[in-house]
Amino acid sequence: MMKPFNDYINPVILNLPPSGIRRFFDLVANTKGVISLGVGEPDFVTPWHVRESCFYALERGYTMYTSNFGTPELRKEITRFIQRSYGVDYDPLSEVLVTVGASEAVDLAMRMLLCPGDEVLVPEPSYVSYSPTVTMAGGVAVAVPTYVKDDFQLTVEALEKKVSPRTKMLVLCYPNNPTGAIMTRPELEAIARFAEERDLIVLADEIYAELTYEEQHVCFAGLPGMRDRTVLINGLSKSHAMTGWRIGYVCGNKDFIAQMTKIHQYTILCAPIMGQMAALEALRNGDLEKSRMVNQYDQRRRFVVARFNQMGLTCFNPRGAFYAFPSITATGLSSDDFCEQLLAEEKVAVVPGTAFGASGEGFIRVSYASSMANLTTALDRIEAFVQRCKKRQAS
Repeated sequence: MMKPFNDYINPVILNLPPSGIRRFFDLVANTKGVISLGVGEPDFVTPWHVRESCFYALERGYTMYTSNFGTPELRKEITRFIQRSYGVDYDPLSEVLVTVGASEAVDLAMRMLLCPGDEVLVPEPSYVSYSPTVTMAGGVAVAVPTYVKDDFQLTVEALEKKVSPRTKMLVLCYPNNPTGAIMTRPELEAIARFAEERDLIVLADEIYAELTYEEQHVCFAGLPGMRDRTVLINGLSKSHAMTGWRIGYVCGNKDFIAQMTKIHQYTILCAPIMGQMAALEALRNGDLEKSRMVNQYDQRRRFVVARFNQMGLTCFNPRGAFYAFPSITATGLSSDDFCEQLLAEEKVAVVPGTAFGASGEGFIRVSYASSMANLTTALDRIEAFVQRCKKRQAS
């Protein structure tokens, strides 16, 4: 006779909480007529010339495996892009690995570096996958809260409170999901000195690097002494509207890349060749469309932030990514209650800040990767909901 099924499951996986984003969007799936501002995905279609390059590749019979590392042409183009954008040089043959999205790269880095019990400093609010990925690799995720009073930027003072002799890695994600915060060169240089003093490896997830407004993105690996201490992760999902193609990449010291490739060999083999061919075209000839999309995001960003402030929900000014992170404390509701009631009453979907860590309480994440028409209608509905909340509070 079989035991209960849960008795067979690895306790680490069994006790892992499901994504707070996914839990909320199970509710959305059962509600008709919803305007969703919750998905972290460009609303643009992949540019035609990129899609066309995939068609041509298929016509020419490109349907086979590639090298575990990815095609040589794509790896060379990745290194050219990083060099001309940030002045960091990598060897395309030994220091670049093409992955199935940036998410696989994060997982590979964690599994390659972490031993049981190793601690990883994870600034919060942060992307939902970092801490679970640390846990699945046998490590211990240590949350480092960031605050709106500091523009959601990571500080050495906050890190010093959480670092320990078991700390091995620091995760950096700037521009940040969900806050849209960025970090400037002087601020990152302070973090770099901390990492060097504590002998930490830095996982720099720069998937939103190309979506930076008001000032240029600073690549952490380009800071003095940080190239070999950094596992640099990026991809084309956000910058080139290529989420479904699942093409990411990781750059770093050749010894790190060799070991990550070993895991990749046994679990994935290689990223799909059709996606790699499309990514090659996007990197070679996609700058114009990328700039157009960034300009559109910037217009929406300013519109959304202004509307939230006008309706009385103080909104931090995001200078990167495509998210706004307004405070909803004026309504008297928790983040979860705000989102659930907004969905029920106004059919607008946003994500509770708590999905990104405990320090996200009192905030919601709103994606402005949506049309101006949708944003206008959704914000009108949110404003009506907020006014009702304030009347209920007053009564």
